[in-house]
Amino acid sequence: MGNEERGSLDPGTIYIVSTPIGNLGDFTKRAVEILREVSLIAAEDTRRTRILLNRYEIQTPLSSYNSYNKFKKGPSLIGRLKKGESIALVSDSGTPGISDPHYHLVQSALEEGIAVNAIPGPSALLAALTVSGLPMDKFVFEGFLPRKKGRTRILENLSSEKRTLVIFESPNRIQKTLKDLLKFFGNRQVSIARELTKIHEEVIRGSLEDLANQDRKWKGELTLVIAGSNEKKRKN
Repeated sequence: MGNEERGSLDPGTIYIVSTPIGNLGDFTKRAVEILREVSLIAAEDTRRTRILLNRYEIQTPLSSYNSYNKFKKGPSLIGRLKKGESIALVSDSGTPGISDPHYHLVQSALEEGIAVNAIPGPSALLAALTVSGLPMDKFVFEGFLPRKKGRTRILENLSSEKRTLVIFESPNRIQKTLKDLLKFFGNRQVSIARELTKIHEEVIRGSLEDLANQDRKWKGELTLVIAGSNEKKRKN
């Protein structure tokens, strides 16, 4: 493939724009241009997105689109797209649609014959994989594990997964999750990426046993990368 560059906006198109996961400098020139040119930016959290827009002097109008209002706001956004307006879709950080409701709008747009274009960029999922030291040729992404309902069943199913596993977790639940992983998976290698690209970025690598038994206060956004199962299937 060549190094061709696309020109200005296509009318009536939704642009899926990846935004920085921490360091605001990790923003592509094309993403900035798209956000400046679209009619509207649909953001998961307008307050967080406004910080990014102010940094790059982007004055495009903002509208919220999140898990709480997706069914109410979706039709109005589709209506604007059908009238020929172009809309950019952004999440709080990273690539839209990963552990957030934005794929609903993409589905609706495709059902209406509306063009959907990707403006690729940062992703916590891929960034954590690249620094984990674990195999990344094949991996499974589970997002956030359920807090209660279905948690045990999912962990039991994942325990035999041979591919590298990636999950997101919050600082107040990470210790419980590590203990649960140790219980269902056994003692495997794990990498915990914390506050990637930010000032206090940290990548902790070790065994589930060691990390589950640590007594530490976790802070910031966390991405766990866990080694797959090496256990071979038993023959009957």
